[in-house]
Amino acid sequence: MKIISCVKPVPDPASRLTINESKTWIKDQELTFVASEADNYALEEALRLKEKHSGEVVVISLGGDEAARVLRSGLAMGADRAIHLLDAKFKGSDEFAAATALAKAIQKDGGADLVLAGVQSDDLGTGMTGTMMAEFLGWAHATVVVGVDVQPDLKSVRVQRELEGGINETVELPLPAVLTIQFGINQPRYASLKGIMAAKKKGFKSWSAADLELPDNAVGRAGATYDVKEILFPERKSRVEVISGSAEEAAAVLVEKLRKEAKVL
Repeated sequence: MKIISCVKPVPDPASRLTINESKTWIKDQELTFVASEADNYALEEALRLKEKHSGEVVVISLGGDEAARVLRSGLAMGADRAIHLLDAKFKGSDEFAAATALAKAIQKDGGADLVLAGVQSDDLGTGMTGTMMAEFLGWAHATVVVGVDVQPDLKSVRVQRELEGGINETVELPLPAVLTIQFGINQPRYASLKGIMAAKKKGFKSWSAADLELPDNAVGRAGATYDVKEILFPERKSRVEVISGSAEEAAAVLVEKLRKEAKVL
């Protein structure tokens, strides 16, 4: 069984973020990047499926040096080889452009039985890239997956999906398929020293937009379907005020403030 696990580099949650001069994104030149949390769950699920059914796990990521680092981490966790989509033309990709490039890379690598990705990324959180990949590949897909049971002999996968209200849904999909994995489906492993050393000898290939035969208008900012006009930090409007006096006096003041300032009475 061949499983491809998609990993997106995102700023470390502990980082202090600053908006860039054009107000279109954060200043990311000096930030530390890590794998998006949900993608770690997806990779762990891929590794567990490999241990159960044998085969290989391939990690894939799009980006610069930050993507290379999360790919090396994935290899250290136990993935067999890595594909790095590395090209200045990829810069500025939105979910559509990223899914286009990832789908092309998956096809170039000969396809897979399963493609796993996190349900959403830590930075944008739209949850669209995985479903777009499925559409571009022409494969079945399931989202918000909390359980995976592959049946290789039947060439199918049975998955549990988390729905609203604490309800789970079980669906069966034909292989190949794309699954987006929910937080908490498992407990991601840490890379061992042995795994870190072994990662240095594993396959690591880099492909450009030209390698994927993607035209310039299909990648990066040119291939994006929307423009970011401005981002900003939420304004802090909450405040605390202590009302003194007796209970009756405090209640009267509170009612007056709710009526005149909060305008909820």
